[in-house]
Amino acid sequence: MAFLNPNIGGERPVIRQLDEAAINRIAAGEVVERPASAVKELVENALDAGARRIAIDYADGGKTLIRVQDDGCGMTEAELPLALSRHATSKIDGSDLLDIHTFGFRGEALPSLGAVGRLTIASRTEGAAGAELSVSGGQLCAPKPAALNTGTTVTLRDLFYATPARLKFLRTDRAESQAIADVVRRLAMAEPFVQFVLRDVSGDGEGREVFRVEAEHGDLFGALHGRLARVLGRDFAENALAIDAEREGLHLTGFAALPTYSRGSAVAQYLFVNGRPVRDKLLIGALRAAYFDFLSRDRHAAAALFIDCDPKLVDVNVHPAKSEVRFRDPGIARGLIVSALRHALAQAGHRASTTVADATLGAMTPEPTGARIYQMDRPQVRPASPGFAETAPVWARVDEPMAEVPAEASDADQPLGAARGQLHENYIIAQTAAGMVIVDQHAAHERLVYEKLKRQMAETGVARQALLIPEVVELSEGDCARLLDAAEDLERFGLIVEPFGAGAIAVRETPAILGAVDARALVLDILDELADGDSSNTVQARVEAILSRVACHGSVRSGRRMRAEEMNALLREMEATPHSGQCNHGRPTYVELKLSDIERLFGRT
Repeated sequence: MAFLNPNIGGERPVIRQLDEAAINRIAAGEVVERPASAVKELVENALDAGARRIAIDYADGGKTLIRVQDDGCGMTEAELPLALSRHATSKIDGSDLLDIHTFGFRGEALPSLGAVGRLTIASRTEGAAGAELSVSGGQLCAPKPAALNTGTTVTLRDLFYATPARLKFLRTDRAESQAIADVVRRLAMAEPFVQFVLRDVSGDGEGREVFRVEAEHGDLFGALHGRLARVLGRDFAENALAIDAEREGLHLTGFAALPTYSRGSAVAQYLFVNGRPVRDKLLIGALRAAYFDFLSRDRHAAAALFIDCDPKLVDVNVHPAKSEVRFRDPGIARGLIVSALRHALAQAGHRASTTVADATLGAMTPEPTGARIYQMDRPQVRPASPGFAETAPVWARVDEPMAEVPAEASDADQPLGAARGQLHENYIIAQTAAGMVIVDQHAAHERLVYEKLKRQMAETGVARQALLIPEVVELSEGDCARLLDAAEDLERFGLIVEPFGAGAIAVRETPAILGAVDARALVLDILDELADGDSSNTVQARVEAILSRVACHGSVRSGRRMRAEEMNALLREMEATPHSGQCNHGRPTYVELKLSDIERLFGRT
């Protein structure tokens, strides 16, 4: 049965040319999704102009006012009308759309903003007079003189007033303000030598300063580390590993946090390509792959990674918002991230994040119930008094005696110190030169056994078992091609797949360690990962999950009393084994408390 299209009348539709205002409003729908998008475009223009100080003001979540002021090169009066014309730009000459060295290049942002809001541009170049130009709903006014310093000030008022339907899709002022702050923070991370100031000027008065970072000094790594400490916090900077690697024209720099400094969501993952903040699923998948052996599925790594390369190796002209990129060789980019991060994590050895100790100290500190009274200030009470247990501080209560052990003098100089005792047959207490260490013996030994099994697997390969009757899995031709493209990687972990006519593959061998396998379900899981991130860790994850289980059963059990030499041997092996600072699920295997931290607990500092 045929149905008539209600959008087509009885007469033949006629092709017509849209006017400039309609074209700009359509373009604005792609470029300017929300106030944060407008802020991103304007700040990127300021950076392209060579600005070293950028001030951003907004009101009512950016809906009524966005103002970006910079000290860049500025524009002349004659250039202002051209800047508000579509596809007019100073960034490229149009001869090569792959040789792009700037943030902007489309020439769409300013005319799009002028089509949906009230836009005013005031600019001045060095040695020339300033000028101002306004556009409202696509209607251009004549330029007029303006008094200002060298640079440009762009003021956008009443965003989407010309397209009121778009206003209904905006979120609350608070949510839009948070989106603006996130955009500015991302751009600030990529430009450590630029000062950024963000203010909320809603209501009367001077407004509230939301975010400020001063320009950093020194070399690139030092400046980047300082900027990340200010934007992401001192904890991230203290627990992040420096990344510096190169492969076939791609240069990866940045910082990635230790596994024990993980987050419950991916909010602390920041990726940049040639200085441009991007949200690319290829890069996100590579970051997840680098950490998947160290974190459980509900934990996410924290990282700020920067890929720099020849612009011809990456296409940024994929989407009007320029938040997606396409590498000429995606495999090189993914492999660079995975290998660089895994190398850095291995170099970190047994190191665990400092936040573990901070959380431990927080848990040990009693809740304040009034004026602080130290033990020395308490009234004298006989030890046998029934009330002594209630008045004693929490760290004085011990459920059972600790088994003291002798230790070699040389062990005390090692990073994890010398074993001094064992609590509850599970926790090793070690003394270091600068404090003490508490080790979860089961979690630590489980990681050591796991790493040993992985090394053996890497040296001898994954044992395979041939299926008596190959299992044929019917798929679409596209899925078959995608799976066969990954066949070489799957073979490394013991899964052999072959084409079986049109629209089907045959699973001939599976990893022996997995035992009986539902081959069809395994193949479908792999395809889901390939569709999501162009790569699959399903087989590797399952093999290593079995190894982890074997390691758990083969490690020192909780409740076992260990001899002094066993405890010290465990500590020495942890120091020599990469990744021993966290168990197979990303939890810490030990807690280190500095002597100054312990003294602070007792009020001695």
